[in-house]
Amino acid sequence: MAENIIDFSDIVDKEVYTEKGSFCGEIKDVEMELGKFAVRAVVVAAEKGSYLAEKVGGAKNVVIPYRMIESIDDIIIMKDFKTSQAEEASSAEEA
Repeated sequence: MAENIIDFSDIVDKEVYTEKGSFCGEIKDVEMELGKFAVRAVVVAAEKGSYLAEKVGGAKNVVIPYRMIESIDDIIIMKDFKTSQAEEASSAEEA
């Protein structure tokens, strides 16, 4: 499970990789659930040609649910996902 984020600067501009080592992009923002003082999601700037850009069709900023974050340290590790999972997460976020 991902650790607690103490400060926004703890993760902004850190590189994001999948569990298998594929580069996804960098963290650009976080989405908070203020009522619970919890991080709801992170926004990853998917770089052209990266694993994440290929999975979601080249979108520049991709909202990743925080539950998909595995580890935060010098880099951020996120769970691998199938494209259908990305579409489901996106639909759930819009609702």
